[in-house]
Amino acid sequence: MRLLGACRFLRGDALSIWPHGTTADIGLRAFASSPANLVKQVVLGMQQSMLSKVGTEKLTTLPWHHSQWNLPVTTDWDRNLVKILEEVLFRAEVHEEWVVDLSIIPKDMIPEGESHLACQVAWVDAGKVEREVEIKAVTRHDLLFIELAMGEELGSNYQEVPVAIGPGWVADVVFDI
Repeated sequence: MRLLGACRFLRGDALSIWPHGTTADIGLRAFASSPANLVKQVVLGMQQSMLSKVGTEKLTTLPWHHSQWNLPVTTDWDRNLVKILEEVLFRAEVHEEWVVDLSIIPKDMIPEGESHLACQVAWVDAGKVEREVEIKAVTRHDLLFIELAMGEELGSNYQEVPVAIGPGWVADVVFDI
């Protein structure tokens, strides 16, 4: 299985993600400045972890399409993260939409009384994206989505994952492959 260090994705954007292997799955730790940015980091990290080298290179040449997703929302960011990741996998498999960028629309821009999470999504034709790994499901095993205070540290059981130091937000997700 191919594991990446802190990754680079499209257009030179640096991702603060660290994939790590588990017994029969692949895990991912991400770090960001806000919950919305953390979701984006995890989504792009999940997508990157499935690509072959050729798939990664080809992404920069494919035309981008844009959509807005409106997903049911809860008050728990960890549950929202799982819903979004499941939607990304579903869209790739069923609608042939490979997510290459995602932004969560701030709640203050959503009309009063609406109870959904709105995401602006950029995607390419998934049929043209070469993959090396197939993710079957997002698990809740070791799921973590927390905020670290200034100077607070969070270690990892995996050598390839550095200590996260706050302030910031950290997520750990394990995928069934």
